[in-house]
Amino acid sequence: MERFVDGTVYLGTSTQGEYLNLKLANRHGLITGATGTGKTVSLQIMAEGFSRAGVPVFCADVKGDLSGIAMAGETKDFLESRATEIGFGDYTYESFPTIFWDLFGKQGHPIRATISDMGPLLLSRLLDLSDVQEGVLNVAFALADDEGLLLLDLKDLRTLLVEIDERSDEISKTYGRVSRASIGAIQRSLLVLEQQGAENFFGERALDIQDLMKVDEDGRGFVSVLAADELMQSPRLYATFLLWLLSELFEELPEVGNPEKPHLVFFFDEAHLLFDDAPKALLDKVEQVVKLVRSKGVGVYFVTQNPLDIPDPVLAQLGNRVQHALRAYTPREQKAVRTAADTFRPNPDFDTEEVITQLGVGEALVSTLEKKGVPSVVGRTMMRPPSSRMAPITPKERAAILRLSPMGDLYNETIDRESAAEVLAERAEQRQREEERQLEREEREREDYGRMGRSRSGYEDSVRDDRPTRRSRSKKRPSTRQTTTEKAINSFARTVARQLGNQLVRGILGSLKRGR
Repeated sequence: MERFVDGTVYLGTSTQGEYLNLKLANRHGLITGATGTGKTVSLQIMAEGFSRAGVPVFCADVKGDLSGIAMAGETKDFLESRATEIGFGDYTYESFPTIFWDLFGKQGHPIRATISDMGPLLLSRLLDLSDVQEGVLNVAFALADDEGLLLLDLKDLRTLLVEIDERSDEISKTYGRVSRASIGAIQRSLLVLEQQGAENFFGERALDIQDLMKVDEDGRGFVSVLAADELMQSPRLYATFLLWLLSELFEELPEVGNPEKPHLVFFFDEAHLLFDDAPKALLDKVEQVVKLVRSKGVGVYFVTQNPLDIPDPVLAQLGNRVQHALRAYTPREQKAVRTAADTFRPNPDFDTEEVITQLGVGEALVSTLEKKGVPSVVGRTMMRPPSSRMAPITPKERAAILRLSPMGDLYNETIDRESAAEVLAERAEQRQREEERQLEREEREREDYGRMGRSRSGYEDSVRDDRPTRRSRSKKRPSTRQTTTEKAINSFARTVARQLGNQLVRGILGSLKRGR
């Protein structure tokens, strides 16, 4: 029996074929289940189905298994047996167009974002800052915007923090009190972040969201696979990056209403990391983004072990569900089973809560949205076997794919243009040159006094009178007082910043919105 039906993604078979309606796929979804029950394979077959339908996909490869989607599967008895059992008559083995990405640039093209793009809210989350420290970071971003300073990488932000420390009295009067202790705490957090490899992420060329939304010459959507095995050692960086990416999709894509199929499907594996210890203000904004991003044609699918990992307001928005087996040995596990069962439309043929604990590997409870967004009756489903490889690709295969990738020429080289670090260094040099010129002027004045025929004693008195003044002035020079040249530079920068004011707009999660 043919299972590939236009306008749908075939998931498996219960008492009938279970399909995900592409027109409702941007209503988001959830894949849950205990370790080893088949969540990753379910993600893989869904990614295959979306790609086949011309929908680009972004997913994180936490264990390395998903890289196999780039290669055709190999004939195996258990796969053929499953296909026969569920009546999957047009089961074939095939590869899917794949682009590999890696924040560290080792197993894929580098993904980068600028400090300015990320914004103070997400960066504070990444650095685990206190409320007071987050306030100082907001001052840093405000100062950068007002003085026309580009914050591209960690070097720019560190240099700006030093500038704020040196000008703390002046800046505190304009933006609010800035304590040296808070600046020091932020600098220490930046050092830890750098040691985790985050300096590879911040910089240019920054990722263009449109490069995640490509189709190949056959009309199949590219599957963007983020190598996340090493990234998972820095879970806060992993979660913040994916949240930033979701924010970028929301802020940059135009409204499309309800398209015939999504423009992109975004799988968020290990989704609990997004919500663990997140402050309520951030959770509220995440809920808002998830709710609104579907109107941009983006479907978000959370993948996690336990439905309790997802806050109730977000869980309520996830209409397409694939529930693998859960354990029910502890009170919390039993609560999770009840929660999962309560989110399904009941099936009169079985007890959903009981069946959740009895599901075998590769078996799941499936409910998808039908016409008018009504969830289907839950079905006990044998999930279809994947067409691509159910194992990681080899380093040699990955290297070959990367050589042919359309993204190599765009992202493999780092761009280092003039930004805050260079501008502030030039300002410091300008201050030093101005001080040296001032000293030279004073020296010439003393020589002029001598040539005018002053008596030796009178000349020495004038020098003695002048020296304390010169020392006092020299000591005061490194303060926050600006030279004439520096004032001109800052005035020009503020003028530029005001002209750019309408473009310097930040979105719900604080990321920079680009003018379109």
